Amino acid sequence: MASTDTTTAPDAGSVEAGLDALETTQSGRTPWRKTFVDKIVPPLTAIVVVLVVWQGLISFGVVGDPTKLPSPGAVWHALRRDWLQGTLLGYIWTSVSRGLLGFCFALLIGTPLGLVVARVKFVRAAIGPILSGLQSLPSVAWVPPAVIWLGLNNSMMYAVILLGAVPSIANGLVSGVDQVPPLFQRAGRTMGATGLKGTWHITLPAALPGYVAGMKQGWAFSWRSLMAAEIIASFPDLGVGLGQLLENARTASDMAMVFEAILLILFVGIAIDLLIFSPLERWVLRSRGLLVRG
Repeated sequence: MASTDTTTAPDAGSVEAGLDALETTQSGRTPWRKTFVDKIVPPLTAIVVVLVVWQGLISFGVVGDPTKLPSPGAVWHALRRDWLQGTLLGYIWTSVSRGLLGFCFALLIGTPLGLVVARVKFVRAAIGPILSGLQSLPSVAWVPPAVIWLGLNNSMMYAVILLGAVPSIANGLVSGVDQVPPLFQRAGRTMGATGLKGTWHITLPAALPGYVAGMKQGWAFSWRSLMAAEIIASFPDLGVGLGQLLENARTASDMAMVFEAILLILFVGIAIDLLIFSPLERWVLRSRGLLVRG
């Protein structure tokens, strides 16, 4: 019996040491070279490949009509012209300011709505399917009624953004709340976290993964909704955003400007994701031990 104990003791110690080693994370800063190779080189390579293929289609005569596919140089010239004229940042800021403000309003509405739908069975049965249906409805469908109801103004733009983003945010939060283990709620009630206090300290933190996914999708829907509204409801008093720029380019049959607007819309979407939602997702994963820095 004694020999069995001495045999198992080192094994238990080895297992414990192995578990400690697995839980050990590298707390030091990632070397710049590794960051450059892992994070910067791949997207730069993809951009270079796209530009080479794009220019190749024109140089080898696959697409010889510049009115259908402008060269990368022509698009760069359009971007440079608007930059030198001081209008480029104005186009971007007009759309980004509308999109972010509308998204903030959508968060203020979608968050309590999602909590109510997740917690109240009658409300969930009543409007849960409606929220899912609204989420699948193309946002461009809201532009005509919004114009009729509110007119050609910024209120119409924000209404379209809200109708596109609120269902996604609410459904994301509902999904997150549904995945909160009941044990968390019982433990919170035992420690006195009930009502709004329990929602703030227990439910919302535990539902963060689903909530963040809903916010990310809500931003995508709000950005697309805004672009649809700017393209369809173009009006001088609204200022020129990226959607209006795209529509003006189509009207003028200026394909270089069309591609300029498309690239700017794509650039803003990628920038918002990299600057806001990717760090937020990494923070949520890291706080749950699901992302190891190294």
